[in-house]
Amino acid sequence: MYSIQMKCLDGSDLDFSKYKGKFLLIVNVASKCGFTPQYKDLEKLFSQYKDRLMVIGVPCNQFASQEPGAASEIKAFCELNYGVTFVLTEKVNVKGVHQHELYQWLTQRQFNGKSNSTVRWNFQKYLVGPSGNLIAHYYSTTSPLSKRITKNFI
Repeated sequence: MYSIQMKCLDGSDLDFSKYKGKFLLIVNVASKCGFTPQYKDLEKLFSQYKDRLMVIGVPCNQFASQEPGAASEIKAFCELNYGVTFVLTEKVNVKGVHQHELYQWLTQRQFNGKSNSTVRWNFQKYLVGPSGNLIAHYYSTTSPLSKRITKNFI
């Protein structure tokens, strides 16, 4: 998990190893989705638990082309509309033949050691523990503030 290479939305390198010891909530995000208002709860969750949790938003345009924007547009949208301060990555594929390495790890038991899953829609969430172990995944309908998620780190 911690050796995966990825860029942030601003083009800088994302070093997952700097989050060792924290929970990671990794969420594929999109600006034009019915679940887009979850950005507000993701930010609230991050603000409330940032001493032990990092939220990482991963823009993806694979579901009904609901994230068509360039990096600068995505960044502006998130900051302006939802005050997002958590990490946003480069736009990537979360499924299919060009699936990013992060999502290969999150969705394939051979890499994460826990379970196989498929990303079904925007705002699917993956919770990784402080030692880099996959804890669980949650579908889009699960609120970021759900006790199913927060019970793991409160």
